[in-house]
Amino acid sequence: MIPITENEIRDSFVNCSKGEAKRLTIPKLDARPWENLDFFGWRDPTAHERAYLIAERGDGLVGVALRLSVAANGTRRSLCSVCVTSRQGPGVGLMVAPRVGKAGREGNTIGLRMCSDFACSLYARGLKQPEPGGRFEETLTVEEKVDRIVENLGTFLDRLTK
Repeated sequence: MIPITENEIRDSFVNCSKGEAKRLTIPKLDARPWENLDFFGWRDPTAHERAYLIAERGDGLVGVALRLSVAANGTRRSLCSVCVTSRQGPGVGLMVAPRVGKAGREGNTIGLRMCSDFACSLYARGLKQPEPGGRFEETLTVEEKVDRIVENLGTFLDRLTK
């Protein structure tokens, strides 16, 4: 992913108002491993259930406001739909986003089970390790895992915007 600015982030949101995008808390951007990210996601430090995701799509950025529902059971494992990493307890959460346009204003949402730390890109590249038992033995190359992340996230974004 190319490095992005705070203004680019605020301008990219498709499922919230410009006022909401202007008020959200954006983390420091200078210390991000941009070359190893396929998307940029973070949790709102002022409201733990709020999360945000920015992805490159076509010729621009698409930003999505999310609500996070984390499993309370610390022994149950869940599978991330984006990077296919198995995580225990709150490691994978249900991310729910209002749909774009009239459907979203009427309360329609789309959900996705995803790593709650938004580290899918790092897990796929082996730069971050999940707890034991979190990765399946795969014959895919790193490039194929990255392609899978982009495709899985793209499918979610397509469903959200249609």
